[in-house]
Amino acid sequence: MGHIKGRHTLPQSLVDKAPDNSIFYGDCVAVYTHLDRADFTALIAEYDLGKLVEFRGIEGGIENTNYFVTLDNKGITSEYVLTLFEEFNMDEMPYFVELATWLADRGIPVPYPARDKNGIALKQVKNKPALLQNRFKGHHLTQSELTTEHCAQIGAKLAEFHLAGSDFFLKRNAHRGLYWWRRESLNIQKYLSNEDAALLRDEVQRFDTLFAQYGSSLPQSIIHGDLFHDNVLFNDSGIDAIIDLYNSATAYMIFDLAIVANDWCRDENHQIDHKKEQALLNAYHSTRPFTDIERTAWPQMTQSAAMRFWLSRLIPAFGVEQTSRDSNVMVIKDPDELRAILRYRRAHPSALPA
Repeated sequence: MGHIKGRHTLPQSLVDKAPDNSIFYGDCVAVYTHLDRADFTALIAEYDLGKLVEFRGIEGGIENTNYFVTLDNKGITSEYVLTLFEEFNMDEMPYFVELATWLADRGIPVPYPARDKNGIALKQVKNKPALLQNRFKGHHLTQSELTTEHCAQIGAKLAEFHLAGSDFFLKRNAHRGLYWWRRESLNIQKYLSNEDAALLRDEVQRFDTLFAQYGSSLPQSIIHGDLFHDNVLFNDSGIDAIIDLYNSATAYMIFDLAIVANDWCRDENHQIDHKKEQALLNAYHSTRPFTDIERTAWPQMTQSAAMRFWLSRLIPAFGVEQTSRDSNVMVIKDPDELRAILRYRRAHPSALPA
């Protein structure tokens, strides 16, 4: 992997801190909080799951620290994932504990937290909230491996996810939602070209207009909020698991779908593959039919979803400090990919099926 391509120039301080003086996208070990064997031994002793065999940091995390953990219980080996949360405090975590359990109980294949000998799921490790969760055996697919069938599978599964979450008893606002992007779009202006700054301002304004017109009428549920293809695991029969629920919130379902469409259905030129998008949308629609207001809002939602992730990638790309992150292991993803998708969406609006 090389430096970010395009007109953006990364601060030299970021380049110098990256391994081999290059910015990595998926093969950088993003372990912000380091644990040793004694830490794991003490934690596992609180559960009735067996004895520690081994642990290792998981590559490519952006927001949290993750470890694979192998346990042995009377000769039976089991696999778990320990997640330490770098941005959330203990008070924010019960939502995610309850949501994962709720979705898993309703047949949605998501990791859910193990409970210790006292029935407690939420832990605190090195002053960070932590969850020990079951590990799925599926594997990631690369962007180039995604087919129309994969897009149809995630379309149907996302609709099931939304239906399962429609009566979830807790509410949460997205921590990178409307108010966040209004604020951060202003903060990032000084780093951008005049053209990009104007594009970002215009997109924020366009969503504000949409929100004023239809905000109270668009159907909402629990959304995943970050369902890029690397947050889904596949096995030989299809989708094995949907992982990383920590951007979940109560929000517009078609915004969630737009995030998926912009990532799963884009080609190597950062344009939208029409066949893949139609497979995605038709499969979703077959499980949860769209409303007329959603059809009206859809073109702008695809733009807003691209804008939101363009913005969230611009912030670390320009070295803007992020609380609780070790900048020596910060993972940088290319913001220009999402800018290209945004421009494509503005020039080529798509439509939801009738």
